Amino acid sequence: MIFDRERFARKYALRYAALIAVIMLVPLFVYTQLMLSINEAKIRKDLIERARHIVLQMEGYNPQSGEAFHFPRYSGYEAGLYDGNMRQIFSLLSFTPSTFTPGYHEHGEWRYYVMKLPEARYFGASYLIVSKKHNSAMIYATVLAVIVGIAGFLFLLTWMVFKNFARPFEVLNAQLDSFIKDSMHEINTPLAIIQLNADLFARKFGTNRYIPRIKAAAKTLATIYNDMDYLIKNERMAYVKEEIDFSKFLHDRVDYFKEVALLRDIDIETDIKEGVTIRFNPTKLLRIVDNTLSNAIKYSHEKGKVRVELEDVEGGVRFIVRDEGVGMKEPGRIFERYYREDSLKGGFGIGLNIVKKIADEEGVTIDIASEYGKGSTFSYTFYNK
Repeated sequence: MIFDRERFARKYALRYAALIAVIMLVPLFVYTQLMLSINEAKIRKDLIERARHIVLQMEGYNPQSGEAFHFPRYSGYEAGLYDGNMRQIFSLLSFTPSTFTPGYHEHGEWRYYVMKLPEARYFGASYLIVSKKHNSAMIYATVLAVIVGIAGFLFLLTWMVFKNFARPFEVLNAQLDSFIKDSMHEINTPLAIIQLNADLFARKFGTNRYIPRIKAAAKTLATIYNDMDYLIKNERMAYVKEEIDFSKFLHDRVDYFKEVALLRDIDIETDIKEGVTIRFNPTKLLRIVDNTLSNAIKYSHEKGKVRVELEDVEGGVRFIVRDEGVGMKEPGRIFERYYREDSLKGGFGIGLNIVKKIADEEGVTIDIASEYGKGSTFSYTFYNK
């Protein structure tokens, strides 16, 4: 399996940054509420100051001068004068106040301050109202910018840390990958020699009780080798589908495993419908069939039976393998990588994991029926596409 250091660093950096962002939500919420309260207090203070300034301007006005009074105007602020009956005398307000009670008030997005004036002193006004629009968007934008900024900084920081942290694992993984490839190459040659010479010896000198054992062991080893080879090449190869005579394919694989079964005096029965074809990749189909047959033989009792069936079903084809073996204690875990029901049976626990992965990729339905001590049935439904 290829170790992607960039992907590893990016994945965990995102998780860490998201976790920190979530942890920061509580203090940032408190900070936001505090900023809103401070902003409200500032607006209130500014409104009171503007109201006092307007009163000072009106105090300084001399009606005897004959000049018109220019009502003070401030950028961002609005003001107005109202009589004792709350009727407008002069107003720049963009809204109608909801209350004339002296003090600080809210009106939608507006904040306003009502000042009670001495009767008949300032143009007959009893109330001075000064208002300002409350803009909380800037505060929320600031908080959002803080969250994004901190999360972004943490992501970059953790990405760099995890990237460097993962480098030794990347090197180790590359070395392991190289070792496995070299080992596979070294195993393939002697395995082929064993199989070839066993056949040649049997042809020249006739068979004996040792030759079938050698050939059966070589085929078992070849199945494990093919699983390992598939795992190594799986991420690098594109598996092309083609039309396969499933019936002939199954007959060939049953013949292949007969020597392995014969070693334990296991009989393989077949009920294979002829002429059944599917569109599938041969390598992937080989892994499904070989691993299922291999496991059925491995976990069967000596002198037992394994039955292989192939039939047409609505919308597809069904391949079934039944055994009268030990059954499974935990059928739900059978497809976990490295899981083995019985470690004494050998293998690495990767065969059925490969089968499940292929089935998920190709839309093959798997049904398992197992009774501990009585055997198991694996059923694969291949749908027409």
